[in-house]
Amino acid sequence: MPDEPQWPTEDDDTESSGASSAATVQVSRTSVDQPTMRLPVAAVLSAPSTQEPPRSSPVRGKSEGGAAESGARNGEPGFRNGSEKRSGGLSGEKTGGKSHGPVAPEAGQPRAESGNAAESGNRTVELNTPEPPRATPVRVQGGRRQPAAVVEPEGDRTRVVRQTDVANAKTARVDQLPMGGEQSWFEQPKQDLPRPDQRPEPRQQPPRPDQQQRREQGAAATMRVDQLQRQDQPRSDQQRPPQQRPEPQQHEDLPVTGYDQEPEDRLSAEEPKKNRKPLLVGLAVLVVAALAGATLYAVARLDGSAAIETRPPAAPAAVQPLVKEATAGAPAPTAAGVRQALAGPLGNAALGTLTGSVVDPANGTPLWQAGDTTPATPASSLKILTAAAALLSLDKTAQLSTKVVQGAEPGTVVIVGGGDPTISGVPGRSVYPGAATLDDLVNQVKQKGPVTKVEFDLSRYTGEALGPQWEQADIAGGSVAPIVPFMLDGGRVDQANINGARTGSPGQAAADAFAQRLGAPAATAGTAPAGAQVLGEIKSAPVEQLVDNMMQISDNVLTEAIAREIAIKTGNEPSFAGGVKAVRDVLGKHGFDLTGASFVDGSGLSASNKIPAKLLTDVLAVAAEPTLDDQRTAMLRPLLTSLPVAGGSGTLAGRYTGAAAQGKGWVRAKTGTLTAVNALAGVVVDVDGRVLVFAFMSGSDRNPETEVRPALDALAAALRGCGCS
Repeated sequence: MPDEPQWPTEDDDTESSGASSAATVQVSRTSVDQPTMRLPVAAVLSAPSTQEPPRSSPVRGKSEGGAAESGARNGEPGFRNGSEKRSGGLSGEKTGGKSHGPVAPEAGQPRAESGNAAESGNRTVELNTPEPPRATPVRVQGGRRQPAAVVEPEGDRTRVVRQTDVANAKTARVDQLPMGGEQSWFEQPKQDLPRPDQRPEPRQQPPRPDQQQRREQGAAATMRVDQLQRQDQPRSDQQRPPQQRPEPQQHEDLPVTGYDQEPEDRLSAEEPKKNRKPLLVGLAVLVVAALAGATLYAVARLDGSAAIETRPPAAPAAVQPLVKEATAGAPAPTAAGVRQALAGPLGNAALGTLTGSVVDPANGTPLWQAGDTTPATPASSLKILTAAAALLSLDKTAQLSTKVVQGAEPGTVVIVGGGDPTISGVPGRSVYPGAATLDDLVNQVKQKGPVTKVEFDLSRYTGEALGPQWEQADIAGGSVAPIVPFMLDGGRVDQANINGARTGSPGQAAADAFAQRLGAPAATAGTAPAGAQVLGEIKSAPVEQLVDNMMQISDNVLTEAIAREIAIKTGNEPSFAGGVKAVRDVLGKHGFDLTGASFVDGSGLSASNKIPAKLLTDVLAVAAEPTLDDQRTAMLRPLLTSLPVAGGSGTLAGRYTGAAAQGKGWVRAKTGTLTAVNALAGVVVDVDGRVLVFAFMSGSDRNPETEVRPALDALAAALRGCGCS
């Protein structure tokens, strides 16, 4: 590309009619990458960066009054050396950018060097001359697209409508626009940029020959220039990269008059419409690059040498557990040491007549005895024997089932008692964890149809409902209720009160509650037909849980129910006598010596029950053996966890205070209380971590609450602090 301006050739002039009559001015450009002249849109409203007065447009035209301006005003040169700075340039253009120089040389003036001309970009153009010169064709050389703009006049100002790209054309002329009645190019309907409130369909242009198309493109590039005045724009402090071209802008709103519509700014019908796809693709590439960089950074941080370098682990903290494992490896206590430890508590006169035994279950060695083979009243400590028999004979997962079957008459149902005394009459108020509910049974029966009559069948048990030597006063006192196979909450009147009063007819009361909830009359005793259809069924908690519950709260009714289940399991009569026989049979079958043991119930409520303390420690010692070599040990292990914890649970929750405080949490034992009788049997872990088994039975008329029981607690606590090796 030559450095000096080029004038039109004859061949070029032949392509445009009417151009020869008007002066033609050429503007050269340094390279195909930097256009020599643009009429852009941006920064029209920006203030000039200096106090230099506005310059006139580099586009010149002849008039009758004289020659056009050369690009300089007020005595300033119209062009400068290519290395000099110019104050009026691109909006945002770097400081030090070059001007385009004059568009035509004045007479007697040298031509401007255009080799350093910078890209004009979004240069603001205003038209502000006293008299508008005639439009002068301007030829812009170059083989690449040139940005162009449409300028509309408005008094002494103009409006730049849009900047776009010129298709590859050698020349772009600014010809004089038709005047008068001839419709100008600006008055033609627009095609690509409809107004916001009106968007007409794009006009289809028929294909034309190449030469004719070039002429139309030249005509499309023609701009009406009534008044031209350049408003200098501030430059930025840095130079724009050589090949960076500003984004074309559209719809730059400036004052405009004399036109009803914005002129068509399209230079070629084949020019592709702008879209944002390249921008979106570019943004996507940037995001991917950022993610890749973050990944590399993370890999470098996590997988680099810094991640491999780790400090050696800190030394493990020294742990000194307060609770030591109970093991046979702990120092074995001696009989002399145990006697010395018990010497003080044994001197308490409140104990009265005391029998008992202390055994090391690890080796079966007796450590202390006091009438251990002499039968004594065990009271509720007898439950240890019933619980052991149940764990040795019954399936621990077995459940007690209560059913309702179809009666002999239509609308009649029969409740068949299945031996579960823990059914909850009021949900949320039961003392038996995991108990079934009466409401569940009622709802099942309701789904089968209306009920007009309710009967209850208590034939599962036989014999007397109260045990030998049981007193009626014990029912109201809350100790017991008649033993029947169907009742609610163990016969309690207040379902949540463990020691509350019981009812004397628990079966009738439970059946009436069932009938009332079905809307039937009061229930009556009856017998379920053989093979009758089952209308509803509920089940108790598993046997193992029932055993645990009866030991924790020392429930006499539940214990007697379990004794009868043992009787049924072993083929004995489900009665008091049958239950006692079944317990003895099971214990004797498993090798326990029942010599001197005589009992008439399974709960220990009868004062006529007599057993030696040794029998209790024998059963507990097997359950507490350190290994499971003995099959009985595995079966009896739940017996230990069913024992109340000193100061923590069950009947021992409020005990072990004062002198017995050291045994709190370390003693687990079953209590027994009758008139003038108190007992305590269980296990304790001494300070050396050795498990000891004990049984103490006291016959004393002293106050049980304040004297006898605390004295028994002190004995067990002394074994805890023994260290009797």
